[in-house]
Amino acid sequence: MSLRPYQHIERNKTRQIHVGSVPVGGGAPISVQTMTNTLTSDAKATIDQIKRAEKVGVDIVRVSCPDEESTAALKEIVQNVNVPIVADIHFHYKRAIEAAKAGAACLRINPGNIGSAERVREVIKAAKDYNCSMRIGVNAGSLEKHLLEKYGEPNPDALVESALEHAKILEDNDFREFKISVKASDVFLAVESYRLLSEACDYPLHIGITEAGGKRAGTVKSSIGLGSLLWAGIGDTMRVSLSAEPEEEVAVGWDILKSLGLRHRGVKVISCPSCARQGFQVIPTVAALEERLAHIETPLTLSVIGCVVNGPGEATMTDVGVTGGGSGRHMVYVAGKQDHTVPVEDMIDHIVDLVEKKAAVIEAQKAAEKAASSK
Repeated sequence: MSLRPYQHIERNKTRQIHVGSVPVGGGAPISVQTMTNTLTSDAKATIDQIKRAEKVGVDIVRVSCPDEESTAALKEIVQNVNVPIVADIHFHYKRAIEAAKAGAACLRINPGNIGSAERVREVIKAAKDYNCSMRIGVNAGSLEKHLLEKYGEPNPDALVESALEHAKILEDNDFREFKISVKASDVFLAVESYRLLSEACDYPLHIGITEAGGKRAGTVKSSIGLGSLLWAGIGDTMRVSLSAEPEEEVAVGWDILKSLGLRHRGVKVISCPSCARQGFQVIPTVAALEERLAHIETPLTLSVIGCVVNGPGEATMTDVGVTGGGSGRHMVYVAGKQDHTVPVEDMIDHIVDLVEKKAAVIEAQKAAEKAASSK
Protein backbone atom coordinates (compact mmCIF):
# COMPACT_ATOMS: atom_id res chain seq x y z
CA MET A 1 0.00 0.00 0.00
CA SER A 2 1.17 3.52 -0.77
CA LEU A 3 2.64 5.59 2.05
CA ARG A 4 0.04 8.17 1.03
CA PRO A 5 -3.46 6.65 1.40
CA TYR A 6 -4.98 8.98 -1.18
CA GLN A 7 -2.70 7.46 -3.84
CA HIS A 8 -3.80 3.89 -3.17
CA ILE A 9 -5.91 2.04 -5.76
CA GLU A 10 -7.74 -1.07 -4.58
CA ARG A 11 -7.83 -3.41 -7.57
CA ASN A 12 -10.81 -5.67 -8.11
CA LYS A 13 -10.19 -9.29 -7.21
CA THR A 14 -10.31 -11.47 -10.31
CA ARG A 15 -9.31 -15.04 -11.08
CA GLN A 16 -5.98 -15.56 -12.79
CA ILE A 17 -5.25 -16.97 -16.22
CA HIS A 18 -2.05 -17.08 -18.26
CA VAL A 19 -1.23 -15.76 -21.70
CA GLY A 20 1.87 -17.80 -22.32
CA SER A 21 4.22 -16.92 -19.47
CA VAL A 22 2.33 -13.73 -18.55
CA PRO A 23 -0.16 -14.00 -15.66
CA VAL A 24 -3.33 -11.97 -16.11
CA GLY A 25 -5.64 -11.21 -13.20
CA GLY A 26 -5.46 -12.48 -9.67
CA GLY A 27 -3.36 -9.52 -8.53
CA ALA A 28 -0.73 -9.89 -11.26
CA PRO A 29 0.75 -6.66 -12.66
CA ILE A 30 -1.49 -5.05 -15.28
CA SER A 31 0.01 -6.14 -18.59
CA VAL A 32 0.45 -3.81 -21.56
CA GLN A 33 -0.58 -5.04 -24.98
CA THR A 34 -0.41 -3.82 -28.55
CA MET A 35 -1.29 -5.17 -31.99
CA THR A 36 0.80 -5.35 -35.13
CA ASN A 37 -0.31 -3.57 -38.30
CA THR A 38 1.92 -5.43 -40.75
CA LEU A 39 0.66 -8.25 -42.93
CA THR A 40 0.98 -11.25 -40.62
CA SER A 41 1.87 -13.33 -43.66
CA ASP A 42 5.03 -11.19 -43.91
CA ALA A 43 6.76 -12.90 -41.00
CA LYS A 44 9.92 -10.76 -41.12
CA ALA A 45 8.09 -7.44 -41.06
CA THR A 46 5.83 -8.65 -38.26
CA ILE A 47 8.73 -9.96 -36.18
CA ASP A 48 10.62 -6.68 -36.64
CA GLN A 49 7.59 -4.71 -35.49
CA ILE A 50 7.10 -6.91 -32.43
CA LYS A 51 10.76 -6.49 -31.49
CA ARG A 52 10.37 -2.70 -31.60
CA ALA A 53 7.42 -3.03 -29.23
CA GLU A 54 9.48 -5.30 -26.98
CA LYS A 55 12.11 -2.57 -26.62
CA VAL A 56 9.57 -0.21 -25.05
CA GLY A 57 8.19 -2.83 -22.69
CA VAL A 58 5.26 -4.61 -24.30
CA ASP A 59 4.05 -7.68 -22.40
CA ILE A 60 1.72 -9.28 -24.96
CA VAL A 61 1.29 -8.72 -28.71
CA ARG A 62 -1.77 -9.51 -30.80
CA VAL A 63 -1.58 -10.30 -34.51
CA SER A 64 -4.47 -10.56 -36.93
CA CYS A 65 -4.99 -13.92 -38.64
CA PRO A 66 -7.47 -13.31 -41.47
CA ASP A 67 -6.25 -16.04 -43.82
CA GLU A 68 -4.29 -19.28 -44.06
CA GLU A 69 -1.13 -17.43 -45.10
CA SER A 70 -1.22 -15.58 -41.77
CA THR A 71 -1.63 -18.67 -39.61
CA ALA A 72 1.08 -20.39 -41.66
CA ALA A 73 3.50 -17.55 -40.82
CA LEU A 74 2.49 -17.56 -37.16
CA LYS A 75 4.76 -20.46 -36.23
CA GLU A 76 7.86 -18.57 -37.41
CA ILE A 77 6.70 -15.40 -35.66
CA VAL A 78 6.13 -17.15 -32.34
CA GLN A 79 9.55 -18.78 -32.47
CA ASN A 80 11.39 -15.51 -33.08
CA VAL A 81 9.93 -13.14 -30.48
CA ASN A 82 10.15 -12.94 -26.70
CA VAL A 83 6.55 -12.16 -25.78
CA PRO A 84 3.40 -14.28 -26.01
CA ILE A 85 1.33 -13.87 -29.16
CA VAL A 86 -2.44 -13.55 -29.30
CA ALA A 87 -4.10 -14.60 -32.55
CA ASP A 88 -6.94 -12.26 -33.51
CA ILE A 89 -9.72 -14.20 -35.20
CA HIS A 90 -12.76 -12.87 -37.04
CA PHE A 91 -15.32 -14.78 -39.14
CA HIS A 92 -13.22 -17.90 -39.84
CA TYR A 93 -13.15 -20.28 -36.89
CA LYS A 94 -10.69 -22.55 -38.69
CA ARG A 95 -8.07 -19.81 -38.45
CA ALA A 96 -8.33 -20.08 -34.66
CA ILE A 97 -7.65 -23.81 -34.80
CA GLU A 98 -4.69 -23.26 -37.12
CA ALA A 99 -3.33 -20.49 -34.87
CA ALA A 100 -3.51 -22.73 -31.81
CA LYS A 101 -1.53 -25.40 -33.63
CA ALA A 102 1.03 -22.76 -34.71
CA GLY A 103 1.83 -21.78 -31.13
CA ALA A 104 -0.43 -18.84 -30.31
CA ALA A 105 -0.58 -18.29 -26.55
CA CYS A 106 -4.13 -16.95 -26.70
CA LEU A 107 -7.02 -16.86 -29.16
CA ARG A 108 -9.11 -13.72 -29.38
CA ILE A 109 -12.55 -14.34 -30.81
CA ASN A 110 -15.39 -11.91 -31.38
CA PRO A 111 -18.58 -13.80 -30.47
CA GLY A 112 -20.63 -11.63 -32.80
CA ASN A 113 -18.91 -12.91 -35.93
CA ILE A 114 -17.19 -16.23 -35.17
CA GLY A 115 -20.26 -18.28 -36.07
CA SER A 116 -22.41 -20.90 -34.37
CA ALA A 117 -22.00 -22.25 -30.87
CA GLU A 118 -20.70 -25.48 -32.41
CA ARG A 119 -17.90 -23.61 -34.13
CA VAL A 120 -17.02 -21.89 -30.88
CA ARG A 121 -16.85 -25.34 -29.28
CA GLU A 122 -14.36 -26.47 -31.90
CA VAL A 123 -12.21 -23.45 -31.09
CA ILE A 124 -12.42 -24.30 -27.38
CA LYS A 125 -11.22 -27.83 -28.09
CA ALA A 126 -8.22 -26.46 -29.99
CA ALA A 127 -7.43 -24.11 -27.12
CA LYS A 128 -7.49 -27.02 -24.67
CA ASP A 129 -5.43 -29.26 -26.94
CA TYR A 130 -2.69 -26.66 -27.47
CA ASN A 131 -2.74 -24.97 -24.05
CA CYS A 132 -4.08 -21.62 -25.23
CA SER A 133 -6.04 -19.16 -23.18
CA MET A 134 -8.82 -17.19 -24.87
CA ARG A 135 -10.28 -13.71 -24.92
CA ILE A 136 -13.96 -13.11 -25.47
CA GLY A 137 -13.80 -9.86 -27.39
CA VAL A 138 -17.16 -8.11 -27.46
CA ASN A 139 -17.26 -4.94 -29.52
CA ALA A 140 -20.05 -2.38 -29.75
CA GLY A 141 -19.59 -2.32 -33.52
CA SER A 142 -20.29 -6.01 -34.04
CA LEU A 143 -22.96 -7.07 -31.57
CA GLU A 144 -25.17 -10.06 -32.33
CA LYS A 145 -28.38 -9.38 -34.20
CA HIS A 146 -30.67 -10.62 -31.43
CA LEU A 147 -29.13 -8.22 -28.93
CA LEU A 148 -29.45 -5.27 -31.29
CA GLU A 149 -33.10 -6.16 -31.80
CA LYS A 150 -33.61 -6.50 -28.04
CA TYR A 151 -31.91 -3.26 -27.00
CA GLY A 152 -32.29 -1.17 -30.16
CA GLU A 153 -28.65 -0.08 -30.12
CA PRO A 154 -25.32 -1.03 -28.57
CA ASN A 155 -25.54 -0.15 -24.87
CA PRO A 156 -23.82 -1.36 -21.69
CA ASP A 157 -26.46 -3.98 -20.93
CA ALA A 158 -26.18 -5.39 -24.45
CA LEU A 159 -22.38 -5.61 -24.34
CA VAL A 160 -22.41 -7.30 -20.93
CA GLU A 161 -25.14 -9.72 -21.94
CA SER A 162 -23.14 -10.70 -25.03
CA ALA A 163 -20.03 -11.27 -22.94
CA LEU A 164 -21.83 -13.39 -20.35
CA GLU A 165 -23.66 -15.45 -22.98
CA HIS A 166 -20.36 -16.45 -24.54
CA ALA A 167 -18.66 -16.93 -21.21
CA LYS A 168 -21.37 -19.49 -20.45
CA ILE A 169 -20.54 -21.38 -23.66
CA LEU A 170 -16.92 -21.65 -22.53
CA GLU A 171 -17.97 -22.61 -19.00
CA ASP A 172 -20.40 -25.24 -20.31
CA ASN A 173 -17.46 -26.75 -22.19
CA ASP A 174 -15.39 -26.82 -18.99
CA PHE A 175 -13.10 -24.02 -20.16
CA ARG A 176 -12.29 -21.15 -17.81
CA GLU A 177 -8.87 -19.99 -18.99
CA PHE A 178 -10.26 -16.83 -20.56
CA LYS A 179 -10.50 -13.09 -20.13
CA ILE A 180 -13.19 -10.74 -21.41
CA SER A 181 -13.33 -7.35 -23.09
CA VAL A 182 -16.34 -5.14 -23.87
CA LYS A 183 -14.86 -2.42 -26.01
CA ALA A 184 -16.47 0.61 -27.59
CA SER A 185 -15.16 3.76 -29.22
CA ASP A 186 -17.48 5.82 -27.02
CA VAL A 187 -15.77 6.42 -23.68
CA PHE A 188 -19.02 6.53 -21.70
CA LEU A 189 -20.29 3.29 -23.22
CA ALA A 190 -17.01 1.47 -22.70
CA VAL A 191 -16.49 2.59 -19.09
CA GLU A 192 -20.04 1.75 -18.01
CA SER A 193 -19.92 -1.62 -19.79
CA TYR A 194 -16.72 -2.57 -17.99
CA ARG A 195 -18.13 -1.34 -14.69
CA LEU A 196 -21.22 -3.53 -15.04
CA LEU A 197 -19.17 -6.51 -16.23
CA SER A 198 -16.79 -6.22 -13.27
CA GLU A 199 -19.80 -6.49 -10.96
CA ALA A 200 -21.24 -9.47 -12.85
CA CYS A 201 -18.21 -11.78 -12.96
CA ASP A 202 -14.71 -12.35 -11.61
CA TYR A 203 -13.01 -13.14 -14.90
CA PRO A 204 -9.96 -11.01 -15.70
CA LEU A 205 -10.80 -8.04 -17.90
CA HIS A 206 -8.90 -6.77 -20.91
CA ILE A 207 -9.67 -3.05 -21.08
CA GLY A 208 -9.45 -0.63 -23.96
CA ILE A 209 -11.21 2.17 -25.81
CA THR A 210 -11.38 0.77 -29.31
CA GLU A 211 -10.66 2.88 -32.38
CA ALA A 212 -9.63 5.79 -30.17
CA GLY A 213 -8.12 7.83 -33.03
CA GLY A 214 -4.75 9.31 -33.91
CA LYS A 215 -1.78 9.65 -31.62
CA ARG A 216 -2.79 12.86 -29.82
CA ALA A 217 -6.59 12.59 -29.73
CA GLY A 218 -6.45 8.84 -29.16
CA THR A 219 -4.04 9.24 -26.28
CA VAL A 220 -6.34 11.75 -24.60
CA LYS A 221 -9.44 9.62 -25.17
CA SER A 222 -7.75 6.44 -23.98
CA SER A 223 -6.29 8.15 -20.93
CA ILE A 224 -9.74 9.37 -19.89
CA GLY A 225 -11.40 5.98 -20.39
CA LEU A 226 -8.64 3.67 -19.20
CA GLY A 227 -7.65 6.03 -16.41
CA SER A 228 -11.23 6.05 -15.09
CA LEU A 229 -11.38 2.26 -15.10
CA LEU A 230 -7.95 1.70 -13.59
CA TRP A 231 -8.57 4.29 -10.88
CA ALA A 232 -11.73 2.33 -9.98
CA GLY A 233 -9.67 -0.87 -9.73
CA ILE A 234 -11.00 -2.34 -12.97
CA GLY A 235 -8.66 -3.94 -15.51
CA ASP A 236 -6.07 -6.71 -15.58
CA THR A 237 -4.54 -6.18 -19.02
CA MET A 238 -4.88 -3.24 -21.40
CA ARG A 239 -4.31 -1.92 -24.89
CA VAL A 240 -4.27 1.67 -26.04
CA SER A 241 -5.73 1.62 -29.58
CA LEU A 242 -4.14 4.35 -31.69
CA SER A 243 -3.81 5.06 -35.38
CA ALA A 244 -0.06 5.00 -34.78
CA GLU A 245 2.77 2.53 -34.62
CA PRO A 246 2.47 -0.24 -32.00
CA GLU A 247 5.39 1.04 -29.95
CA GLU A 248 3.53 4.34 -29.53
CA GLU A 249 0.57 2.43 -28.05
CA VAL A 250 2.90 0.68 -25.62
CA ALA A 251 4.53 3.93 -24.53
CA VAL A 252 1.16 5.55 -23.82
CA GLY A 253 -0.01 2.45 -21.94
CA TRP A 254 3.00 2.57 -19.71
CA ASP A 255 2.58 6.28 -19.12
CA ILE A 256 -1.02 5.73 -17.99
CA LEU A 257 0.04 3.00 -15.56
CA LYS A 258 2.96 5.05 -14.25
CA SER A 259 0.73 8.09 -13.73
CA LEU A 260 -1.53 6.01 -11.47
CA GLY A 261 1.34 4.29 -9.69
CA LEU A 262 0.16 0.89 -10.91
CA ARG A 263 3.39 -0.12 -12.67
CA HIS A 264 6.79 1.45 -12.98
CA ARG A 265 9.24 1.09 -15.87
CA GLY A 266 11.88 3.46 -17.07
CA VAL A 267 12.36 7.12 -16.25
CA LYS A 268 9.29 9.07 -15.19
CA VAL A 269 9.91 12.71 -16.06
CA ILE A 270 8.20 15.45 -14.05
CA SER A 271 8.60 18.69 -15.97
CA CYS A 272 7.05 22.13 -16.05
CA PRO A 273 5.35 23.65 -19.12
CA SER A 274 7.88 26.54 -18.89
CA CYS A 275 7.28 30.27 -18.76
CA ALA A 276 9.23 33.54 -18.81
CA ARG A 277 10.87 32.62 -15.49
CA GLN A 278 12.69 29.60 -16.93
CA GLY A 279 16.45 29.59 -16.46
CA PHE A 280 16.95 27.25 -19.43
CA GLN A 281 14.88 26.10 -22.40
CA VAL A 282 12.73 23.46 -20.70
CA ILE A 283 10.84 22.06 -23.70
CA PRO A 284 13.83 21.04 -25.88
CA THR A 285 15.69 19.90 -22.75
CA VAL A 286 12.88 17.52 -21.78
CA ALA A 287 12.58 16.23 -25.35
CA ALA A 288 16.32 15.51 -25.48
CA LEU A 289 16.34 13.81 -22.07
CA GLU A 290 13.34 11.62 -22.89
CA GLU A 291 14.99 10.48 -26.10
CA ARG A 292 18.38 9.79 -24.54
CA LEU A 293 16.94 8.00 -21.50
CA ALA A 294 14.42 5.86 -23.39
CA HIS A 295 16.69 2.79 -23.15
CA ILE A 296 16.55 2.69 -19.35
CA GLU A 297 14.12 0.12 -17.93
CA THR A 298 14.88 0.72 -14.25
CA PRO A 299 12.08 2.70 -12.56
CA LEU A 300 13.43 6.18 -11.75
CA THR A 301 12.02 9.68 -11.37
CA LEU A 302 13.55 12.83 -12.86
CA SER A 303 12.30 16.39 -12.32
CA VAL A 304 13.12 19.10 -14.84
CA ILE A 305 11.80 22.46 -13.67
CA GLY A 306 12.77 25.79 -15.20
CA CYS A 307 12.78 27.98 -12.10
CA VAL A 308 12.83 28.00 -8.30
CA VAL A 309 9.08 28.48 -7.78
CA ASN A 310 8.26 24.75 -7.87
CA GLY A 311 11.65 23.26 -8.73
CA PRO A 312 13.00 22.63 -5.23
CA GLY A 313 9.72 21.14 -4.03
CA GLU A 314 9.41 18.78 -6.99
CA ALA A 315 13.08 17.78 -6.71
CA THR A 316 12.62 16.63 -3.12
CA MET A 317 10.33 13.86 -4.42
CA THR A 318 12.49 12.58 -7.30
CA ASP A 319 15.65 10.51 -7.64
CA VAL A 320 17.38 13.16 -9.75
CA GLY A 321 16.29 16.73 -10.39
CA VAL A 322 17.43 19.93 -12.02
CA THR A 323 16.08 23.42 -11.35
CA GLY A 324 16.82 26.56 -13.32
CA GLY A 325 19.17 29.00 -11.60
CA GLY A 326 21.00 32.20 -12.41
CA SER A 327 24.18 33.07 -14.30
CA GLY A 328 23.81 30.07 -16.59
CA ARG A 329 24.20 27.53 -13.78
CA HIS A 330 21.44 25.23 -12.56
CA MET A 331 20.93 23.31 -9.34
CA VAL A 332 21.13 19.53 -9.46
CA TYR A 333 19.34 17.47 -6.82
CA VAL A 334 20.21 13.87 -5.95
CA ALA A 335 17.86 11.78 -3.82
CA GLY A 336 15.79 14.86 -3.08
CA LYS A 337 18.63 17.06 -1.79
CA GLN A 338 20.64 19.90 -3.31
CA ASP A 339 23.93 18.45 -4.49
CA HIS A 340 25.76 20.70 -6.97
CA THR A 341 25.31 23.07 -9.90
CA VAL A 342 25.95 22.49 -13.57
CA PRO A 343 26.46 24.95 -16.47
CA VAL A 344 23.71 24.98 -19.06
CA GLU A 345 25.98 23.76 -21.87
CA ASP A 346 26.80 20.57 -19.95
CA MET A 347 23.42 20.01 -18.34
CA ILE A 348 21.85 17.40 -20.62
CA ASP A 349 24.95 15.19 -20.80
CA HIS A 350 25.41 15.53 -17.06
CA ILE A 351 21.82 14.58 -16.19
CA VAL A 352 21.92 11.59 -18.56
CA ASP A 353 25.12 10.41 -16.90
CA LEU A 354 23.66 10.78 -13.40
CA VAL A 355 20.50 8.87 -14.29
CA GLU A 356 22.41 6.08 -16.05
CA LYS A 357 24.73 5.66 -13.07
CA LYS A 358 21.79 5.66 -10.65
CA ALA A 359 20.05 2.98 -12.73
CA ALA A 360 23.24 0.88 -12.80
CA VAL A 361 23.52 1.05 -9.01
CA ILE A 362 19.90 -0.02 -8.55
CA GLU A 363 20.29 -2.92 -10.98
CA ALA A 364 23.50 -4.06 -9.25
CA GLN A 365 21.69 -4.01 -5.91
CA LYS A 366 18.84 -6.07 -7.36
CA ALA A 367 21.28 -8.59 -8.79
CA ALA A 368 23.09 -8.90 -5.46
CA GLU A 369 19.82 -9.40 -3.59
CA LYS A 370 18.70 -12.02 -6.09
CA ALA A 371 22.01 -13.85 -5.80
CA ALA A 372 21.85 -13.77 -2.01
CA SER A 373 18.28 -15.10 -1.94
CA SER A 374 19.16 -18.00 -4.25
CA LYS A 375 21.90 -19.30 -1.96
